[in-house]
Amino acid sequence: MKTSIATVSLSGDLRDKLGAIAKAGFDGVEIFENDFLVFDESPKQLGRMVRDFGLEITLFQPFRDFEGMPEPLRSRTFDRAERKFDLMQDMGTDLVLVCSNVSSAALGGLDRAAADFHELGERAAKRGLRVGYEALAWGRHIHDHRDAWEIVRRADHANIGLILDSFHTLARKIDVNSIRSIPKEKIFIIQLADAPKIGMDLLYWSRHFRNMPGEGELPVEAFMAAVAETGYDGYLSLEIFNDQFRGGSPAAIAADGYRSLVYLGDRVRRANPGLSVNVPDMPDRSRVDGVAFVEFAVDETEAPALETMISTLGFHRDARHKTKKVTVFRQGDVRLVVNADDRGFASSSYLVHGTSAYAMGLLVEDAWAARARAIALGAEAFKQPLDRGEIEMPAVRGVGGGIIYLLDRSTDLARIWDIEFDPIEDGAGTRDAGLQTIDHLAQTMPYDELLTWLLFYTAIFDAGKTPMVDIVDPSGLVRSQAIENSEGSLRITMNGAENRNTVAGRFITETFGSGIQHLAFTTDDIFATAGALAANGFAALEISPNYYDDLEARFGLDPALTEKLQSHNILYDRDEHGEYFQLYSPTYREGFFFEIVQRKGYRGYGAANAIFRIAALRRHLRPMGMPRA
Repeated sequence: MKTSIATVSLSGDLRDKLGAIAKAGFDGVEIFENDFLVFDESPKQLGRMVRDFGLEITLFQPFRDFEGMPEPLRSRTFDRAERKFDLMQDMGTDLVLVCSNVSSAALGGLDRAAADFHELGERAAKRGLRVGYEALAWGRHIHDHRDAWEIVRRADHANIGLILDSFHTLARKIDVNSIRSIPKEKIFIIQLADAPKIGMDLLYWSRHFRNMPGEGELPVEAFMAAVAETGYDGYLSLEIFNDQFRGGSPAAIAADGYRSLVYLGDRVRRANPGLSVNVPDMPDRSRVDGVAFVEFAVDETEAPALETMISTLGFHRDARHKTKKVTVFRQGDVRLVVNADDRGFASSSYLVHGTSAYAMGLLVEDAWAARARAIALGAEAFKQPLDRGEIEMPAVRGVGGGIIYLLDRSTDLARIWDIEFDPIEDGAGTRDAGLQTIDHLAQTMPYDELLTWLLFYTAIFDAGKTPMVDIVDPSGLVRSQAIENSEGSLRITMNGAENRNTVAGRFITETFGSGIQHLAFTTDDIFATAGALAANGFAALEISPNYYDDLEARFGLDPALTEKLQSHNILYDRDEHGEYFQLYSPTYREGFFFEIVQRKGYRGYGAANAIFRIAALRRHLRPMGMPRA
């Protein structure tokens, strides 16, 4: 698979863009005209710089408002084309993109357009150049790739071909099966983009909201499968217009882009085994059977406070590491690991972020296969020195530089708790609170990282994403999406903060980066759990009494149930599938907090209650800028 990306997709100057594109692993680059026009060097110097980065210029674009123009405008378009041909030859590329005419002066007619392209093909052939025609979704006369192909077919010139862009086809809901009959040699390049489904003007949608394949909601996989059916084996190129990307890190956006293309190719190959799709070989997406553990980084002075809070939740000390200051707390199938060792990555994480949930372990079918897939998709491998007797646990870096450990049941990893840890008797007398599993964990990050991590999880693990919802904080909006599998054994809510004044934004500021902000545990009886927690000394997050008055009226609850909910500070929600109960802790210092949930068929995450939870949490936070107690 040959990969390319348009320079318009990234922020920065042209040299920064090319460096990021090369580092991400792309083979080629589309030079967008405006990026060249603001570049201070000559076309030849640009071409040399591209080649020095190990890249090929796959395309120069765009050439606008060409076909179907009346005289004297028609003659001028050919003069402009000759100037573009000069630039292309100096740069060292042989393909130019001509997008369908949007000028009010343009005349319709397939034969007229075909005649123009035939003449342009003759001129291009004299220079050894090629011209690709693309149907813009908002073109004046041509806005459908089927009409663009008919013009190319009638032009009947070897140097005139078609450029297919997934956005233009899918935004207009054109049947992708029409692509299958196009001869592969007449498809000069494939451009790919995804987008969220938004009802708006096509041009505005295209110019501001495109994203990488797999980050949006368009059926890009079906489009690509139709392309593969033709036998096309040329460049797959990303052309992404996105306001967020234009202000983001070019290295991060380029890495996302490369991951999206590899993931797309892998999906198409697996869904269509009869097609020849040349993508790197890698294991399939891993099924996640659950969150095996969450690990906290802490130092010895803060460990007692954290361990006390964990104990009030009904967790008991279960094991201690043979060689490190690491303690395992357990309840039901949940393990919380408190790492107070002064060596290794946990210690470094504590120095930067303070006490934090810096790592999680996911139980998968094959841990090393999951790691191999993650690395093939651009994840950063993680490894640190082991003490004698320790087992190497495969791991990659995740959100905020934290660690995702991978475990399975078929290797020594299944026995890691017995091999590396000694069991201990907990004499604290903590009462079990009926917590069973981790329902979900929530990771908070700047909003401009949200798409990156959604793609990261869905590309590596067998899971999908839920629609985005807006979480209302009194100080601004937080955008939230969840990653989840059909079994419910993996649920990760991703919260993108747009300013530092929200509770989510404050978490990022106070802990110096993205990470796990809260853990939600399951129970079968939220009221029995609440009673056990109270007996353990757990202090529940206090919810405003006004919430319960409204709740009773909104859902028509029995007053006795409402009173019971209020007495335990339990929040309630309902959807078409069932009921949901939520109980929260205050934050630990300025960082994470805990949640206990009971699901009765309910499929969401209590988004309607977020504003009440956030308001309650804010009452427990110290004023910004004040020192910790």
